[in-house]
Amino acid sequence: MLDNIKIKLQYWLPKIWLTRLAGWGANQRAGKLTKLVIDLFVRQYGVNMQEAQQPDTASYRTFNEFFARPLRPGVRPIDPHAHRLVQPADGVLSQFGPITEGKLIQAKNHNYTLEALLAGNYVMAEKFRDGLFATIYLSPRDYHRLHMPCDGVLREMIYVPGELFSVNLLTADHVPNLFARNERVICLFDTEFGPLAQILVGATIVGSIETVWSGVVTPPREGIIKRWTYPQAGEEGAVVLAKGEEMGRFNLGSTVINLFSAGDLQFSAHLNTMSVTRVGEPFAEVRQEEQAPVVFPEGTELEESGAAQSPAIAASESVPANEPKTAAETSGQTGHKPDAP
Repeated sequence: MLDNIKIKLQYWLPKIWLTRLAGWGANQRAGKLTKLVIDLFVRQYGVNMQEAQQPDTASYRTFNEFFARPLRPGVRPIDPHAHRLVQPADGVLSQFGPITEGKLIQAKNHNYTLEALLAGNYVMAEKFRDGLFATIYLSPRDYHRLHMPCDGVLREMIYVPGELFSVNLLTADHVPNLFARNERVICLFDTEFGPLAQILVGATIVGSIETVWSGVVTPPREGIIKRWTYPQAGEEGAVVLAKGEEMGRFNLGSTVINLFSAGDLQFSAHLNTMSVTRVGEPFAEVRQEEQAPVVFPEGTELEESGAAQSPAIAASESVPANEPKTAAETSGQTGHKPDAP
């Protein structure tokens, strides 16, 4: 019953006006009142201020400064393996998996199309057909800066106007096409793993969405799609971001969706729906080809150590028992450990 009321309110409430009001209030420097609001928020949601670069709530001039707070250096170490992508945000992995027939999973019994998410951009959608997607929900208690899963060169950014439904798990279960209806900022990157899209989805009370290269993208909310293109790697003005580097932030929280092109990537084996995510931890990796088992010819003898000899080596060792082997012959024995490939 209560859930039904909450969902109906999502349709009835003036979400844009509420968001504007919240954004205005979150940017006010109200001294002791600001500190009081922050302290209440920390207590209500269990925010871990010990991870913050500045744990003293009195040091934040506005609520937004607190909400988009940076973390202490080293709190989120970045996985160093070159073949591995890392989680871009702190939150919960609400859905992830393959993009099947151009569709992504929003929640149980709710799918939406790649084209709808990308605002009808069929050219961009084709880059991710049969690829992978991951949706991370950032709750109020989470760190709200977003980072790069891998090295990337920004090629395009698109602002898509839309609704401002809440994006919590309850709403995702009940509002069809939620992420394709809400306001969002689409960031397209070239990477060594193929095209990568990082999509920042707005929501009720999300005062603004920012990127490190352009600052505040929204507001203002002008109701039209806006598109920016950027130079490729090596050209003047190219925006190049390293794995784990900050790329954007929410002022009041929301959701980030990652799209990966079809290829050799697979999600890390430990991930499940509703897994907790942390910036810098393993997210996806290049699929390793399984080596075919070695098949030895019939009749091949095994040494006592269990290693097999090839017929060629066996033939080269057919020296009479009383005759010493030469140094060259000795080096041909299978007991010699070959160099690692």
